[in-house]
Amino acid sequence: MITENAHIFVMVVCLLVVIVLMIGLGGFAFGGEFNKKYANKLMRLRILLQAMAILLIIFFVYFSRGD
Repeated sequence: MITENAHIFVMVVCLLVVIVLMIGLGGFAFGGEFNKKYANKLMRLRILLQAMAILLIIFFVYFSRGD
C-alpha cells in the first residue's frame, strides 16, 4: 500500500534535486547577480532535497521487504 506509491515520491524528489542542481550550475557558470543572490539558497535547497530523497529511498526499501 505505502510502497506502491513511494517510488513515485522518490522519483519526484530525485527529479527536483536534478533541477535545482542544474539551476545552481547554470548560475555558477554564468555568475552575475543571480549567482550572488541565489547560490547559497540553491545549495541549501539541494541538500535538503537530497536528504529527503535518501530518507524516502530508505523508507521505500525498508517497507518493500517481504517479511
